[in-house]
Amino acid sequence: MNYHLRRLSVVTATLLISLSCPLQVVGLTWGSNTVLAQAQTTEQRDDEALRLSELGFQQFNKGQFREALNTFQTVLVITKAIGNKAMEGNTLNNIGEAYRNLGQYPQALENYQQALVIAKQIGNKAGEGTTLNNIGLVYNNLGQYPKDLENYQQALAIAKQIGDKAMEGTTLNNIGTVYNNLGQYPQALENYQQALAIAKQIGDKATEGTTLNNIGEAYRNLGQYPQALEYYQQALAIQKQIGDKAAEGTTLNNIGLVYNNLGQYPQALKNYQQALAIHKQIGNKVMEGNTLINIGEAYRNLGQYPQALENYQQALAIAKQIGYKAAEGTALTGLGLVYNNLGQYPQALENYQQALAIHKQIGNKVMEGNTLHNIGLVYNDLGQYHQALENYQQGLAIDKKIGNKAGEGATLTNIGFVYNTLGQYSQAETTLIAAIEAWESLRPRNLKDDQKISIFEQQSNSYRFLQQALVAQNKFDKALLIAERSRGRALVNLLDSKLSQNPSNQPNITPPTLQEIKQIAQKQNATLVQYSILYDPFKFQGKEEWQQSKIYIWVIKSTGKIAFKQVDLKKTSNKSLQDLVTTSRDDIGVRSRSIFEVTPTNPQPENPTEKLQQLHKILIAPIADLLPKDSNERVIFIPQEFLFLVPFPALQDEQSKYLIEKHTILTAPAIQVLDLTRKQKQNSQRLAKDVLVVGNPTMPKIKIGKLEASLEPLPGAEKEAIQIAKLFNTKALTGSNATKTAVMQKMQKARIIHLATHGLLHDFKGFGVPGAIALAPSGKPDDVVDGLLTAGEIFDMKLSADLVVLSACDTGRGDITGDGVVGLSRSLISAGVPSVMVSLWAVNDNSTAFLMTEFYRNLQQNPDKAVALRQAMLTAMKQYPNPKQWAAFTLIGESE
Repeated sequence: MNYHLRRLSVVTATLLISLSCPLQVVGLTWGSNTVLAQAQTTEQRDDEALRLSELGFQQFNKGQFREALNTFQTVLVITKAIGNKAMEGNTLNNIGEAYRNLGQYPQALENYQQALVIAKQIGNKAGEGTTLNNIGLVYNNLGQYPKDLENYQQALAIAKQIGDKAMEGTTLNNIGTVYNNLGQYPQALENYQQALAIAKQIGDKATEGTTLNNIGEAYRNLGQYPQALEYYQQALAIQKQIGDKAAEGTTLNNIGLVYNNLGQYPQALKNYQQALAIHKQIGNKVMEGNTLINIGEAYRNLGQYPQALENYQQALAIAKQIGYKAAEGTALTGLGLVYNNLGQYPQALENYQQALAIHKQIGNKVMEGNTLHNIGLVYNDLGQYHQALENYQQGLAIDKKIGNKAGEGATLTNIGFVYNTLGQYSQAETTLIAAIEAWESLRPRNLKDDQKISIFEQQSNSYRFLQQALVAQNKFDKALLIAERSRGRALVNLLDSKLSQNPSNQPNITPPTLQEIKQIAQKQNATLVQYSILYDPFKFQGKEEWQQSKIYIWVIKSTGKIAFKQVDLKKTSNKSLQDLVTTSRDDIGVRSRSIFEVTPTNPQPENPTEKLQQLHKILIAPIADLLPKDSNERVIFIPQEFLFLVPFPALQDEQSKYLIEKHTILTAPAIQVLDLTRKQKQNSQRLAKDVLVVGNPTMPKIKIGKLEASLEPLPGAEKEAIQIAKLFNTKALTGSNATKTAVMQKMQKARIIHLATHGLLHDFKGFGVPGAIALAPSGKPDDVVDGLLTAGEIFDMKLSADLVVLSACDTGRGDITGDGVVGLSRSLISAGVPSVMVSLWAVNDNSTAFLMTEFYRNLQQNPDKAVALRQAMLTAMKQYPNPKQWAAFTLIGESE
């Protein structure tokens, strides 16, 4: 897992909300050609006023607000001179709109108020309604929402009175935007839906697209990202259809923001770049600057700081050039974030303070709150904790006031971290529980699986910090509940929905209670061992980094007794634990195979199992006396992060005894997953009788971009498959008979599925789930997709198999996330398989064939899969002493 622990890089997901541009429909905000046409005169000066107004519109639409302002002011002089009150009112409106976009709100209000007086004076009800809408927009920018609503309600009443449906829809849209800013999303959606109905009724496609965009924005703020994307896509289709390039660019920008919220930064960048190209093409400097800020933020989240600085600097230059104060403040905040990440704290504070002054000046409450939070983070990094708390608390008050849940979760997490640092653990506990509640309110059940995984990755620190606070108060059982609550949540939700009779109406499954965890251990008739990795900050070349500092270990016995141990990693090794896991694999000669290259095997040291002994000392020795004495009793390890790559059976004690010699071993991604796989097995009618054995299919050619590879044949896998098939009196599918089509059909009817072929780690079809099994192509031999059974395709299958064995290289690997390993094993569990056996590294044909034959021979004598695997490993190690040859396989899920 590409995991860089940071204290919530600071509300930065919400940093750009003000720039996500819900498209406010403001009717005749800056006048219209229709209204101006009514003021036509034969007088030359009247013609000049019309010509200049048209020029002003062009300048405004390109984001050239200062130039537009100068032009409109020239028009105003002319209209006053010729006494054209209607045109004077429209021009005052246009001047107000130019000032509003420049962030000069008092001047904007002054001009709008003058326009309102004229509209009332000449009885122009439409002009009065339009100007009230525009006054509302200023108060919206200022965050003065009661005044904002007051003006919109007056405008709405006028629109209804004069039967102006377009203005009515516009005003409903603007009212919806106020509620959206207040975090009152149901009211926002209610108004948007009314506006949408009107737009459809009068055939106004532009406003329909705009309103769909706004509905998408409300769902984005609710954290309901699938719905947000759906509405944005509908808006985008309309905008492309009618050729509204400006709105198209804005919607692409907003789609990018959804992916940013989900932590899918490359996808966010793709949409931002498309938006940027459009803004440049049409000369919209405002949205060009906004999108550059969002691109900078995506690069910052990816840790690509030079690119982030470059984009923020470009955005700042544009904002200053056009006098766009809001974007100037946001760009300065972005620069501060990058300097903070780089450990350049004086520069960070300088930029934040400049940004804060601007946000206060223009009344942007969201950005004021974010910037206070960011200033707090700098003081936190400098060890000035009381100043940090002061700024965090000010930012939190604003987040709560405006209903910014993401900002609230981030700020509460950082406050909790400060309390932990100060040793105020009770305050930390209360604060971090509130943070977790804020985060969990942003994770609705209807998110897609990969989106749940992504969004949790951005929120995991809150759970770690809370565990630290609880352990410091000796609340070990409560800390276990939080550790469990922090892992495998997407998989738990997925399994729960598949078990449910009516998944769409099911509430979110709740994390297990302490009593339920004890019951799970009892029903599994196993000792559960759960690990949690903690991190501490340290300074490296002036920049703050994070290092693994402690491991928390809980042992839950089948009797219900729970024990807790912690290991100080700083005292156990001069290497990081992650490095130790990697080198332990290297030392026994483990290779990881990719499609296009094999990681070279390093020369083996004199004592190849020394690192395995060190891992035993850290992971097993502290709890050795708590593990069962009977070697046939099951121990289920629940690892975290890179610990999923640890070959637990091969860990070696001081007497050079391997762990598999003492215990029967399984693994699981979370305790609650064990409960669900057990229920999955009990609830389903496993009527399948067949045994499907596949070995050495005719290999497909693989092509990714310009890279192409031919997979080598696996004659040893064919021999393995034939031997295993004989045990079950069936025939193995090999060579050209083992097509993807044939295998998928037979998988539906099999109780045992054994696949001895290449396992690949790439996400070939963009499902968001890496991993594939190589099978024979059904069509042309070089068909890339045809011969690959991907993890994404397995994910959607419904299997009745009791056991699936992936006897291939690296089939237990994948993307390591807070949800466990996202790959082939997870897809099989999701498809309904309660027991999955996979490999942690590239395996040798001969030793694997021996191990697998022994495993199935044992399984025929004893249906306990974990016991059968243990006995097979004990037999194999006599013939193949290097653990590389016998310890690669791990059993996930159910044993019986």
